[in-house]
Amino acid sequence: MQRQRVRFPGSEGVELVGRLERPEGTPRAFALFAHCFTCSKDLKAVGWISRALVERGLAVLRFDFTGIGESEGDFADTNFRSNLEDLVAAAEYLRAEHRAPQLLIGHSLGGAAVLAAAKEVPEAVAVATLGAPSDTDHLRETLLRQAPELEEKGEAEVQLGPRTFRIKSKLLEDLAEDHLSGMIGDLGKALIVFHSPVDTIVGIDNARRIYEAAKHPKSFISLDDADHLLTNEEDARYVGEVLAAWAGRYLEEPSRESEETESDEKPEGQVIVRGGTERYAQQISARQHRLTADEPESVGGKDTGPTPYDLLLASLGTCTSMTLQMYADRKEWPLEGVQVVLNHSKIHAEDCEHCETKKGKLDRIDRTITVLGDLSGEQKDRLLEIADKCPVHRTLHSEIDVVSRLAESSTIEDG
Repeated sequence: MQRQRVRFPGSEGVELVGRLERPEGTPRAFALFAHCFTCSKDLKAVGWISRALVERGLAVLRFDFTGIGESEGDFADTNFRSNLEDLVAAAEYLRAEHRAPQLLIGHSLGGAAVLAAAKEVPEAVAVATLGAPSDTDHLRETLLRQAPELEEKGEAEVQLGPRTFRIKSKLLEDLAEDHLSGMIGDLGKALIVFHSPVDTIVGIDNARRIYEAAKHPKSFISLDDADHLLTNEEDARYVGEVLAAWAGRYLEEPSRESEETESDEKPEGQVIVRGGTERYAQQISARQHRLTADEPESVGGKDTGPTPYDLLLASLGTCTSMTLQMYADRKEWPLEGVQVVLNHSKIHAEDCEHCETKKGKLDRIDRTITVLGDLSGEQKDRLLEIADKCPVHRTLHSEIDVVSRLAESSTIEDG
């Protein structure tokens, strides 16, 4: 998965910050994700859902609304209408820089936002809501319960989740308006509604009202015992997997022109490693090839791929096997197969008779090679000698100059 930090102007003219995650190669489609009222793009559930979509070929942009997370602006000056304008601005960014979003996704109040803004994104063919209210008055009532003095004083601080936010009465006035009446029935796009029957923040009746107001094609998915914020990773990934399968019925395939434009083949000799998506897990790109590295669960990883030292041994082992096969082909020897077993360990330097280092510990790689075929003893001995001449073996034994520097840009490159 590729990750890119993006910036674009929002509704108040301030800079909004988002994260664009996309699969290797040409994405099947782009999706735009709107999070809940005071959440940020970095909410774990949003990340889990996004990654499940990326794993199935979709690119996903999630961003912080004005005054939230990394985005600029004062949260107190925002309201539902400004959120809608931020959402449209995000769609415009995708339209200008990549492709317009075909799928709109909204969690909680973000769900109400994508329903209200859907008409402003004509390229969108499908909309998904997760635990969304059927009207904005739901949030207004919640805020008044938190700060009954808000209407009279015009400004107050409210506790929403673990954080305190300063809000103004103009937000209440905006939320009192009927933003969704007629919008759902006139959506003109496929709709899927995800909601938990035990959601204590936004009751299940909201899902019923949204579903009943919508026209076909529409679907409803019960999230059983999930909580409002989808704090269980399995619940969030389930949403992503079901959503990807459902949306696939409506998404248009990218044109050949866009495929050529977004080709991601890398030059030989270049490897790109991207981390940060799943703690220690790393996504590796080598030309058009993709693989994953990770650490075992015993040291805090999720064991989704080989470790860095596993990959080092694999590099030496594959180079050894290839070199022997090439040499045998050139000599026309009947080599039918090669197996290389490698083990990495640390040993005391004093235990290595031929090593220059005599203090402390050093790395040892034990390499056991099996060659198959009707080979003479002399041929086998020669192949063992050739094993030490494989390029990776030579690199490991030579002086290596590794030059490290920080990239000038904080953006993770596409491809």
